Amino acid sequence: MLTYKQLRKAPPKYGNKKTVIDGFTFDSKKEAAYYSQLKLQQRTGEVVMFLRQVPFHLPGGVKYVADFLVFYANGDVVVIDVKGVRTSEYRVKKKLVEHQYPITISEV
Repeated sequence: MLTYKQLRKAPPKYGNKKTVIDGFTFDSKKEAAYYSQLKLQQRTGEVVMFLRQVPFHLPGGVKYVADFLVFYANGDVVVIDVKGVRTSEYRVKKKLVEHQYPITISEV
């Protein structure tokens, strides 16, 4: 039997659809597809390894969570955020992270 909270749950604000692959729940189909692409690149040797949901801690107790941290075979390390909508909160956190850490966040 469904609870009142489950019945009342509103649809996602930006139209994303949660997707499960390999037991991981992704916030959108786009993020799940990128995960699948990274797995394929890992099998071909282009990607050595990658991490999901990597936290970056900012002053004031603020936390930004990147979707992926990718380690390429050529030595590059890239922080990836799979975006459908660039919210104002995301833009502020992105600037703070890039100022605080020696990284650039790539959006896909």
